[in-house]
Amino acid sequence: MSFVKIGIIGIGNMGRKHALNIKEGRVPGAKLIAVCDWDQDQLQWAKEHLGSDVKLFDSAESMFDANVIDAVLVATPHYDHPPLAIQAFEKGLHVLIEKPAGVYTKQVREMNEVAAKTDKVFGIMYNQRTNPIYRKLKDLIDSGELGEIRRVNWIITSWYRSQSYYDSGGWRATWAGEGGGVLLNQDPHQLDLWQWLCGMPKRVRAFMGFGKMHNIEVEDDVTAYVEYENGATGVFITSTSDTPGTNRLEITGDHGKIVVEDDHLKFWRLRIPERQFNKEYTGGFGEPECWKCEVPIEGENSQHIGILKNWVLAILKGTPLLAPGEEGILGLTLSNAMHLSAWTDDWVDLPMDEDLFYEKLEEKIKSSTFKKTVRKATFDVTGTH
Repeated sequence: MSFVKIGIIGIGNMGRKHALNIKEGRVPGAKLIAVCDWDQDQLQWAKEHLGSDVKLFDSAESMFDANVIDAVLVATPHYDHPPLAIQAFEKGLHVLIEKPAGVYTKQVREMNEVAAKTDKVFGIMYNQRTNPIYRKLKDLIDSGELGEIRRVNWIITSWYRSQSYYDSGGWRATWAGEGGGVLLNQDPHQLDLWQWLCGMPKRVRAFMGFGKMHNIEVEDDVTAYVEYENGATGVFITSTSDTPGTNRLEITGDHGKIVVEDDHLKFWRLRIPERQFNKEYTGGFGEPECWKCEVPIEGENSQHIGILKNWVLAILKGTPLLAPGEEGILGLTLSNAMHLSAWTDDWVDLPMDEDLFYEKLEEKIKSSTFKKTVRKATFDVTGTH
């Protein structure tokens, strides 16, 4: 195989960007062969902007059955990601899904199990893993430079959305249409990075405002507290109503603390680890000597194109994936656990009760103002096929 023949399902905002990036040659080794969307307006856009050599389909089945592609990129609403990926695997195709991996882990686990039975390359569009700041931070943690993690705090409130944003689509910010709010729409990258950098906690306690500052069904304000096996703690704060917002990640370890904010990575590095200083110091008041360092960042922040390039290279040459699709369940587990904690007003231990979460989600879907139309080429709102 000298190049990968790609089809895209969903030509909305992200689907269009991916289509243009491939079509305009920004992803070496990739060729856009086909696009699919049930919406005729989207297909008309594709006809006008992608050229006559790109085949147009109005259903996933018809695109799969045409046997013209090697791989598929799924850029549809959240609920459809796992069932469409499963269908693609069953057709022998490589798969790249947009974030999030799905709406509930029970659905995503089924997708992962199907993927594991194939030899196809499965990726997820976690484009923040290409950011050299987070890659450097992961290197500092994994190499032991920060020492054992004690505490992690992430304030990510730079997601301001007006009511008109939510009103722009009837599916937006509804349980039936989107499956969640700020956690599922805006925060999947941060939740993925949180677990990618620090690992998964052992339990979660979350407090949420559902339609607190907007006329919506789902959460627009979240404060979550987590605990890890080693005794470390974490706090995750997010909102779509704060302006100006903040994006500040602070991780404290035995060797100091690291802060990521405003595209800078700063390391307050202890010359003597805190545990050693605490054991040996006899002077009463005192702290270890600390050096404030601006950590140099090198490399390109290639974002979506970087994930696309990596996925194509994994297909053509076996290059390791930056964001394996199977790992999408981890960040989703965090958001599902936060929702379940808020719904039950209690702690949620990990691994969580997936059946209980699904039961609670179904209750929300049944009372949702958005009623999704079941279309040929897609699936019902719960994602079963």
